[in-house]
Amino acid sequence: MISLRTTAAALLLSCILPVHAADAWLFAYFTKNGEDGLHFAASTDAYQWDKVADGRSFLAPKVGKSKLMRDPCIVRGPDGTYHMVWTSGWNENNIGYASSKDLITWSEQKELPVMAHEPGVLNAWAPEIVYDDRHGEFLIFWASTVPGKFTQTAGSSEQRYNHRMYATTTKDFKSFTPTKLFYDPGFSVIDATFLKANGTHYLIVKDETVKPPRKYLQIAEAPDLRGPFKPLSAPITPPDLWVEGPTAIQAGGDTIIYFDAYTTKHYGALRSRDLKTWENVTDKMHFPDEGTPVRMRHGTVIAVPEATLAQLRAAK
Repeated sequence: MISLRTTAAALLLSCILPVHAADAWLFAYFTKNGEDGLHFAASTDAYQWDKVADGRSFLAPKVGKSKLMRDPCIVRGPDGTYHMVWTSGWNENNIGYASSKDLITWSEQKELPVMAHEPGVLNAWAPEIVYDDRHGEFLIFWASTVPGKFTQTAGSSEQRYNHRMYATTTKDFKSFTPTKLFYDPGFSVIDATFLKANGTHYLIVKDETVKPPRKYLQIAEAPDLRGPFKPLSAPITPPDLWVEGPTAIQAGGDTIIYFDAYTTKHYGALRSRDLKTWENVTDKMHFPDEGTPVRMRHGTVIAVPEATLAQLRAAK
């Protein structure tokens, strides 16, 4: 359990903007290994999700050596433009980027070489993007393993991986600040995402330690998107359940954190109605294609106008 000093009416941020009563929820996700690109599921209550446009891909990956589109994260900027980043390959130093006004027609895809300055870097995984209104710019962050760094936790993850969170910022997606270490909790960490409540930021992260297994989610409070981050909470997902890809929203009086329970091949969810206690509400959820080869994988939720969702549903 975790205690968050806030109210149930607080607005949350996890690759999203505040939602209005007439808006709908859109879940951006990938299937299988991410070969065919971007998929959407939709919901009006944040509990019952269905495939959009019969499960078609809305954007095929074209950048990176592997040309994959895993872990898509979308944010809507102040001018209404949607910006998306994604994992473009398993062992690359870059991530993918594209933008859209309607989530149907997309800009030319870009390969952002965010870790090219680190020779031998093993990966750039699960990038997330948020708009930092305090600084008037976008913050992009992801997990990477740089061999030879953080030797105190070497060997704690699978294979040679030993991740920390890195970040860059941009105002125009043409120039980017130099990549910096963003978050080091003292263990191998991946899949970070933000939740904003009552003016306070909370970073949800996954402990990637496998020896001993700690594949659960925890939360760290911070006064700003840049930190400093307070000590992590106790695990909020069951310690014996291996999860990844958290994303969080507020739907009415419910605060919901979705997660990909990847070893058991299903999506799960936690709910809080007082932001003090969390309950597992996986059995109250419906996700499309559960238990099949094309089930939803590591995605993020955004709020969209109903008109935008109608256009997506009608897309051919």
